[in-house]
Amino acid sequence: MQRRDFIKLSATVGSSALLGSMLGGCTEPAEWQRMMNAPPATETATVCNICFWSCAARVHTQGSRLWKITGQPGDPHSDGRLCTRGTGGVGAYYDPNRLIKPLLRVTRNGQQRFEVASWDDALGVIAERLTKVAKTYGPDRLASLVHGPGAEHFVHLSRAFGSDSIAEPAFAQCRGPRDTGFFLTFGEGISSPEQTDMSNARCVVLIGTHLGENLHNSQVRTFADAIRNDATIITVDPRFSVAAGKSQHWLPIKPGTDIALLLAWINVILAEKLYDADYVARNTIGLPELAAYVAPFTPEWAYPATGLEPEAIRRTARLMAAAAPATVIHPGRHTVWWGDDTQRARAMAILAGLLGIWGSKGGYYLPEAALIPDYPLPEYPVPKSSWRDITLAKYPLAGAPVTNVIIDNALGKNAHYRALLIYDTNLPMTMPGIREKLQTASQSLDLIVAIDVQPSEVTGYADVVLPECSYLERYDGLRNDPEIEPCIALRSPALPPRGESKPGWWIAKEIGNRLGVADYFPWKDYAEVVDWQLRQVGSSLEELKSTGIRFFPRTTPLYYKKGETIPFKTPSGKIELYSTTLKDAGFDPIPRFTPPQEARPGFFRLNYGRAPQHSFSRTQNNPVLFQLMPENLVWIHPTVARQFGIETASYIQLVNQDGVVSNRVRVRVTERTRPDSVWLVHGFGHTAEGLKLAFGRGADDSALMTNILYDPIMGGTGMRGNYVTFRKAAA
Repeated sequence: MQRRDFIKLSATVGSSALLGSMLGGCTEPAEWQRMMNAPPATETATVCNICFWSCAARVHTQGSRLWKITGQPGDPHSDGRLCTRGTGGVGAYYDPNRLIKPLLRVTRNGQQRFEVASWDDALGVIAERLTKVAKTYGPDRLASLVHGPGAEHFVHLSRAFGSDSIAEPAFAQCRGPRDTGFFLTFGEGISSPEQTDMSNARCVVLIGTHLGENLHNSQVRTFADAIRNDATIITVDPRFSVAAGKSQHWLPIKPGTDIALLLAWINVILAEKLYDADYVARNTIGLPELAAYVAPFTPEWAYPATGLEPEAIRRTARLMAAAAPATVIHPGRHTVWWGDDTQRARAMAILAGLLGIWGSKGGYYLPEAALIPDYPLPEYPVPKSSWRDITLAKYPLAGAPVTNVIIDNALGKNAHYRALLIYDTNLPMTMPGIREKLQTASQSLDLIVAIDVQPSEVTGYADVVLPECSYLERYDGLRNDPEIEPCIALRSPALPPRGESKPGWWIAKEIGNRLGVADYFPWKDYAEVVDWQLRQVGSSLEELKSTGIRFFPRTTPLYYKKGETIPFKTPSGKIELYSTTLKDAGFDPIPRFTPPQEARPGFFRLNYGRAPQHSFSRTQNNPVLFQLMPENLVWIHPTVARQFGIETASYIQLVNQDGVVSNRVRVRVTERTRPDSVWLVHGFGHTAEGLKLAFGRGADDSALMTNILYDPIMGGTGMRGNYVTFRKAAA
């Protein structure tokens, strides 16, 4: 296989494969004025795909023009109101830099470039190379890295082909440590949306959870309910976040010391017997071991590590215990921080277990999804090798494939994986340290396919780039997330695909047909699958096109009864305060605090987070959302700013501990961050020239994360072990 060069897409294919001038007159002020004043002609049911919260929505169109997107009344995710990003979905359709034609990597005069291809030619190349991989090595040597609701089509394709090596990067990059820690404690993970009963809570504890900035719609609404109900809000964060501003108690913890605080809270609750003794006696094991272990970890012990006054630790522990079981210990998202993240989640779960909040009103309710049957299809073939064979040897308690492991096993001539399918996940902007690995892997792999709506960074490594149409132009599977009340929602096409872009279901089907697995794709249109499923539960596609959502009655209780002995799905059938599973695997059965590495003089902890205008790195080129936030800012404490002679609104560059230098980034001098830390919004500093709006805007925090703290239990990529100093940027 010849060496692959990274291709700057826009520099090689120009506007022929991008949407370019297809916007026509829709950007003219007079046209917008006409659309704003005219009544909507048509409403179409959809599910928002600007972030993973998947709010049901209504798309308002006037002929072939998209007018606006509004929330679906009654939807439990949105309650009829979309967030900033959801209403900005108009920009996803009208983004002038969208991919609209398939692209193939070719070599001309010794230079590699992308050229526009027909769908038949592009799909033919994929089928030819995957068939060769299957004959030479086996179909299990295909690995797929996928994200979002449309991923289901490519999960299905991969499994039909004969591979189960299908990783969602969010496992190792977001929720994996959280879910693993709770699974080891309660026998099940946290659902999405999180089953936090904040509307009924009397106390809410947020540990690095940026409600109000991440705009997870129903979470923000129920958090607002808790505030209106005068619930006690305790926020643990080195930054004075929006949530901290709504809190009675802000604990500006030293970064990396969360486990020390959690152990001290547990110490207070056990020492002062503030736990639910009856609940703990009936539903837990390991209390004696836990009590003996945490006895030394007093608030006074935690004070030097965390920087939090002992009285503040005691007071907040007592408040959450007094409100229990109507206390929410929010499990958070994007929990890959310090490399001990599964154990940090374990400590949170243990605290929740002592307070008796699992299955309790005002704590964690018991979510339920609707019972929707799968479309009848042949059984998948059994892969010759499984992701478990490789992943569990390195991370023994990983509950899902780990993207890092797949990439590591796609390197070199003797690599296990020979082909890579990447769907809707921009790995270079998502995973620290991945750019170099992708470049290395691209030299040994026989095929890399990227399926995307935008010419993002990851497309530069591909052999074939396939343009998917946006969520406003396609069917996907029914949204059926576990909720308080089971509810399904429909995504249906409101507009025709732009250019030659195609829905993901069509792309997967056409590849499958060429690979000889057409039996797994018997439908002509994915609407047939959706309609069949709905008819099995007494509805139809026609009905849901009109209503958008449908509720189903619960079949299980929302909460456990007081005094009930709960059958947990752990090996012991109890909440495991002491985990023999961890012990048997060679890990600490109770979380251990390890002090974080200290910064060198003149360096500051790099912290990152979210903003209500954007979904990580996915939306910076959206022309609507770009106007709301075109670049990120780096927050610097005033004492540090004075030390370096930095002023608000000036531009600087960040230099990390290994000498990596960022793009220039604008400064915000503020006391809302600790003097030992800086903070900026994740997802900026794009290097893909095809993203004309986002290219080069702001600093890319992922590129500065060269010290990656891998979680030894499940493989999460801890991203907060990095430090930066400052360099003044040219005007």
